[in-house]
Amino acid sequence: MWLKPEEVLLKNALKLWVTQKSSCYFILQRRRGHGEGGGRLTGRLVGALDAVLDSNARVTPFRILLQVPGSQVYSPIACGATLEEINQHWDWLEQNLLHTLSVFDNKDDIASFVKGKVKALIAEETSSRLAEQEEEPEKFREALVKFEARFNFPEAEKLVTYYSCCCWKGRVPRQGWLYLSINHLCFYSFFLGKELKLVVPWVDIQKLERTSNVFLTDTIRITTQNKERDFSMFLNLDEVFKVMEQLADVTLRRLLDNEVFDLDPDLQEPSQITKRDLEARAQNEFFRAFFRLPRKEKLHAVVDCSLWTPFSRCHTAGRMFASDSYICFASREDGCCKIILPLREVVSIEKMEDTSLLPHPIIVSIRSKVAFQFIELRDRDSLVEALLARLKQVHANHPVHYDTSADDDMASLVFHSTSMCSDHRFGDLEMMSSQNSEESEKEKSPLMHPDALVTAFQQSGSQSPDSRMSREQIKISLWNDHFVEYGRTVCMFRTEKIRKLVAMGIPESLRGRLWLLFSDAVTDLASHPGYYGNLVEESLGKCCLVTEEIERDLHRSLPEHPAFQNETGIAALRRVLTAYAHRNPKIGYCQSMNILTSVLLLYAKEEEAFWLLVAVCERMLPDYFNHRVIGAQVDQSVFEELIKGHLPELAEHMNDLSALASVSLSWFLTLFLSIMPLESAVNVVDCFFYDGIKAIFQLGLAVLEANAEDLCSSKDDGQALMILSRFLDHIKNEDSPGPPVGSHHAFFSDDQEPYPVTDISDLIRDSYEKFGDQSVEQIEHLRYKHRIRVLQGHEDTTKQNVLRVVIPEVSILPEDLEELYDLFKREHMMSCYWEQPRPMASRHDPSRPYAEQYRIDARQFAHLFQLVSPWTCGAHTEILAERTFRLLDDNMDQLIEFKAFVSCLDIMYNGEMNEKIKLLYRLHIPPALTENDRDSQSPLKNPLLSTSRPLVFGKPNGDAVDYQKQLKQMIKDLAKEKDKTEKELPKMSQREFIQFCKTLYSMFHEDPEENDLYQAIATVTTLLLQIGEVGQRSSSSGSCSQECGEELRASAPSPEDSVFADTGKTPQDSQAFPEAAEGDWTVSLEHILASLLTEQSLVNFFEKPLDMKSKLENAKINQYNLKTFEMSHQSQSELKLSNL
Repeated sequence: MWLKPEEVLLKNALKLWVTQKSSCYFILQRRRGHGEGGGRLTGRLVGALDAVLDSNARVTPFRILLQVPGSQVYSPIACGATLEEINQHWDWLEQNLLHTLSVFDNKDDIASFVKGKVKALIAEETSSRLAEQEEEPEKFREALVKFEARFNFPEAEKLVTYYSCCCWKGRVPRQGWLYLSINHLCFYSFFLGKELKLVVPWVDIQKLERTSNVFLTDTIRITTQNKERDFSMFLNLDEVFKVMEQLADVTLRRLLDNEVFDLDPDLQEPSQITKRDLEARAQNEFFRAFFRLPRKEKLHAVVDCSLWTPFSRCHTAGRMFASDSYICFASREDGCCKIILPLREVVSIEKMEDTSLLPHPIIVSIRSKVAFQFIELRDRDSLVEALLARLKQVHANHPVHYDTSADDDMASLVFHSTSMCSDHRFGDLEMMSSQNSEESEKEKSPLMHPDALVTAFQQSGSQSPDSRMSREQIKISLWNDHFVEYGRTVCMFRTEKIRKLVAMGIPESLRGRLWLLFSDAVTDLASHPGYYGNLVEESLGKCCLVTEEIERDLHRSLPEHPAFQNETGIAALRRVLTAYAHRNPKIGYCQSMNILTSVLLLYAKEEEAFWLLVAVCERMLPDYFNHRVIGAQVDQSVFEELIKGHLPELAEHMNDLSALASVSLSWFLTLFLSIMPLESAVNVVDCFFYDGIKAIFQLGLAVLEANAEDLCSSKDDGQALMILSRFLDHIKNEDSPGPPVGSHHAFFSDDQEPYPVTDISDLIRDSYEKFGDQSVEQIEHLRYKHRIRVLQGHEDTTKQNVLRVVIPEVSILPEDLEELYDLFKREHMMSCYWEQPRPMASRHDPSRPYAEQYRIDARQFAHLFQLVSPWTCGAHTEILAERTFRLLDDNMDQLIEFKAFVSCLDIMYNGEMNEKIKLLYRLHIPPALTENDRDSQSPLKNPLLSTSRPLVFGKPNGDAVDYQKQLKQMIKDLAKEKDKTEKELPKMSQREFIQFCKTLYSMFHEDPEENDLYQAIATVTTLLLQIGEVGQRSSSSGSCSQECGEELRASAPSPEDSVFADTGKTPQDSQAFPEAAEGDWTVSLEHILASLLTEQSLVNFFEKPLDMKSKLENAKINQYNLKTFEMSHQSQSELKLSNL
């Protein structure tokens, strides 16, 4: 165990301890008398001395000391009761600390670093033990308080777990604490007087991998857009990496891949996610992938046990997996034995008498009168009780009608034996409910084709049909022998022997039924009687985009096969594809589904083909068939890594492995059906249904390995693709009883010279022998790793496409546009992190056009406006942001896109003066300014300035200038230059003009030229008020104008008054002026612009260059702080309201 470091002197202690190992900084010592041959007397003396001198009376026989070179002071940091235990600590120190300490120059720093690390390990061990005993231990609560204080996140940012570790900053490690929350990875360190804080959102992580550096053998590397961070020296690195892997996967898929991703029920609410939930999800994902079960299947228990295997006449050790609808078993030895027992097939679960030979046994009996014996089950009673409860629920939801007439001769239920298996016909695969449903389906849907298409359109092979049929008969015989020994239902024993039979190719007469068994589609078929027929009736005749796509591809599906050269096959294909699109609108229809479904229809009945398609699309190839084919891209990326690991020379020659993507993507999407002759490709599908995606990975590697020499000598990518296409087109199946059917996707159909032929059985056998060592767990970990890369790749593509459209239309530098895009996206993400989704703020939708994938609402826009807009107006900024948002929201859906946001900023930063004034003008007329605008309702005590005074101002030199002539000439010039095609903006009313002036006044606040600007705006305001007065008088009657003029003169302030009058009076005191004077008082954009141009200080203000980069830097730093401050303020307000 690790010890709290305390300094000791070794001057006298050396007589009691013997040094076993030593390094520059650590010493491993053994207590004298322990482990010495013939040293019994010494041991007794030292033991007696320990009892007298040591207050603890017992001393562990092994310890590790920290020694700083040149010092006589040592610190014990670990102790152990056995040599094995202390060696584990020594190994950890060598792997994680020894090489690291060389980077320190100061010896005191070395001692401080090691002591701090050991104390952190002790604290983590303590918290781990407490976590096992208690749901929320005190240590976790302390960590939560520190997490909230250090990072100041809103309450919605839930801490999941925390670890002690080191973060590398260059070559220097910083000891601290790693906090993993639902949306962020955070690190805090305070070491040697220096504080370090890191906050990395999960959605910014582009790579999460285990790696090694110069100093450490094992680290976790986090890669973001601009930086790499290495974390090491974890107490349990495997556990940490798995939790990080799950958190990254859940968060990225929740925020970036919600097109088809459905979270587990326990993870639907991010604020409720715990470490235990993540561990359960990882176990669930592995369980569903290993047994290829439905995604909704939830694992309830994993129990070590042994299963009686009659073919080996012994009990096989392994683990039982109990879920909602299944009992599964997998042997510890990979490939030895695996079974899948749907609870729908189970008749009873009983406890047997406990004996020394059969400890804690239970018997699971299934419908086909076969029993499975499990022994060595811990906590057997509670397990059986839970299994019986789920069994009862399954039978209540899906009643099964048993037909025992065919099995009257069967003996009582005993263990699975050869005699029992031999009496079962293969037709008994299906349950009676399924058989009854088939009869009713035929009555309801007379157009449905009753048999597999291959039986109706079977043709004899042109070469040696007798020999081919004899090989087919041999295969059937081998399979029948296997059924006798291992079972013939979905509950059969799945061993290495059956894998070898599958690799040889399943006989055509058994192919469809075995596909149903291996994929467990037979259970779905039996559980949903009449479901497919109803879907067909509901979906046929409906016309939509999906059905149009299906109709377009119907005649492209295996056109070379006679089954799809007539309406029978085409109609069946149409019904299956349309029914599935109706069942699963999230997927609908994707290209390549037609090719796969065509082959399924050849070997299975129509309804069976439908359920096989369901199994492939929804659990065997998850996320393959959607708008972005994310699943296929992830597996393709995994495939590239496997190439680097298994075929390094080829990977080195083809520097850019993505060149293979153009051909290998179809390998995954169509399971080689589109690029191999059909009679060969169906053997690949056989392996896929038995082994899942692993079969496609290893076969792809075998294809590349077979062509590695030619590929390495290829001169370019085009030649490499030609080599692969030619090879795949010449893969034959000598055992196929039917005629050869070529691949209509092949690059080469006519060869000028003979090309060597490869037999598919040999290729599959090589794939298993050379590349069959990949486990399901390894593949799933690789999928987690590469899903991050693929999703971030799509995000980069979205970003580049948006920027490509925006860059030509604005004057902002491309690098600044990238920063703005990141801020825009982060603002959207922060609302997803901590706020309840509002109706108008739709989630990220990757199926939308690139420019519309990220949009922000008014509140999010206000945050960004405050951060990056150069028009900051103090308290008025928020009001100006609201008006800007209303102006940009053309379609009034309460959301704006990045392009609109940037176009507005471009005018503010880079626009000409007239463009800026025009934008300001539009912000103060409808639709930007509304009747309900919260800053436009405060009435004025007096008008801004007297409109009756002459427009003559004194100059410092005493000269007087009349601006009226200049103003008229400027308006005429502007009118001439105005674009005739441009839509004329409406004139501004007095109420709107008041708001315009307020905004200008606010913009000048704290400007270095503030006084000059105020004087200038006073001058301009007087000019404009006079212009508005002239217009009002010309449109009003003489008497009315005279009365209004007298009112205005009576209420006008003196020239020394401020530009804005006091607005503190009540509406009753000041309502007369707006109603009386506002009438037809108007000014136009040309009036305002011409007036502003008369003042050089105003011209300078609007034309001075503005620095966007400093704004962006501050925005990156303060964006989180602004959001958290707003949310904390909001929560405090809610708390006050609740207390009232």
